[in-house]
Amino acid sequence: MSRAFTFPGQGSQFVGMGKELAENLATARHVFEEVDEALGQKLSKLMFEGPEADLTLTENAQPALMAVSLAVTRALAADFGIRIADKAAFVAGHSLGEYSALAAAGAISLADTARLLKRRGRAMQRAVPVGKGAMAALLGLDLETAKAVAAEAAQGEVCATANDNAPGQVVVSGDKAAVERAIEIAKGKGARRSILLPVSAPFHCPLMQPAADDMAEALAAVAIQSPIAPLVANVTAAAERDPERIRKLLVEQVTGLVRWQESVLYMADQGVETLIELGAGKVLTGLAKRIKDGLQGIAIGSSQDMETFAKSIS
Repeated sequence: MSRAFTFPGQGSQFVGMGKELAENLATARHVFEEVDEALGQKLSKLMFEGPEADLTLTENAQPALMAVSLAVTRALAADFGIRIADKAAFVAGHSLGEYSALAAAGAISLADTARLLKRRGRAMQRAVPVGKGAMAALLGLDLETAKAVAAEAAQGEVCATANDNAPGQVVVSGDKAAVERAIEIAKGKGARRSILLPVSAPFHCPLMQPAADDMAEALAAVAIQSPIAPLVANVTAAAERDPERIRKLLVEQVTGLVRWQESVLYMADQGVETLIELGAGKVLTGLAKRIKDGLQGIAIGSSQDMETFAKSIS
């Protein structure tokens, strides 16, 4: 059976995430300690105990989610003998999850990944003043219709498609007034519902260009190896292995569309039958079932999940 490993993005975080892993698995505990040391911050305490408002801050949520994903990845390998090199046809991650995927596949060191995500979170937050930008989910529209809505709503401001998550779930991002216009226009185009998302900045749109420039500088200073399993990149929805191309795509990803639906369909077309989500929450597992009939989704976020999964493939 062909499998791919996927890694969640922002929005999957919750207070208490990773705590059970740290209590039960020394391998996971060491990951959290390594991330804390790399950042010079007790991020693990914030993950385990909150407060939620601090954990939700982009600069904390991004490295925190990566830490949980890597704790699961390393514990699966060390404690259950399930290695990405042996079991994964591909790796893929949603937005920040792409960094988790690359770290899990040995392309970027854990410490570098933690520092990159801290910087990415700060850069994305700084790129647009709070309250100036917004994001909205347009439910019930396909990507092409959502693109037309965004173009009509822009009116000289920025409004762009940011995430193509699943059939009928496209997110737009940009200037707050333009995104609010998109919500109204979407109603007339057949959207079932359109909702403003509780985010602190308008991710994956041209307003993020200052953050993309900052990440270009940060990524230029980091060693990137070829991943042990090909990365299905957000920007191309295709398999990538070349380190320099991956470096370039990580910069483009800051302002570009997250082509998640296409990425999942690409993996399915390559024969992948099961998507295994490593880390906090089950968002990607839910999307997988909506994207492709018959595609199995498994979420692994606890030691019990690992045990169950290890028994199922032994």
